[in-house]
Amino acid sequence: MRIPLILIFLMSFSALSFAQTNGKEDNIWKTLSKISYKKEYDELMGFKIDKPVFSETVKALENKEVTIKGYIIPVEGYKSHKEFIFSAFPYSMCFFCGGAGPETVMEVEATEGVKYSADAVYLKGVLKLNDKDINRLMYKLVNAKLVKN
Repeated sequence: MRIPLILIFLMSFSALSFAQTNGKEDNIWKTLSKISYKKEYDELMGFKIDKPVFSETVKALENKEVTIKGYIIPVEGYKSHKEFIFSAFPYSMCFFCGGAGPETVMEVEATEGVKYSADAVYLKGVLKLNDKDINRLMYKLVNAKLVKN
């Protein structure tokens, strides 16, 4: 039985598209890590603090819808959350536990409750950047929705 050439082409193209999509989702954290810091005096704190300086590749993602793979870091118990922290790494390795930098976490505002899972999940939402408010994280995903488990 011969498989038509067009069918082989379509199957190859589909596989390639799937691989590229997964790569983009997994590499967003890598892109978000392309930052530097500058020392700047903060009037409220009364001393110099490190302020993030976003690279052009990070700035290009601002206000864009992205899909990102990561781990839910619950802020109020292990239940369904609309607001939580999302990490590139599992809880035991996340920024708050000393295993990574602040560029590996983001705040999330979901449109509906997202059930806690210790496994990696995919979220889709609009990425916001923060280099002004030191009481907030550098990254925020708004209008977020769970897209895959």
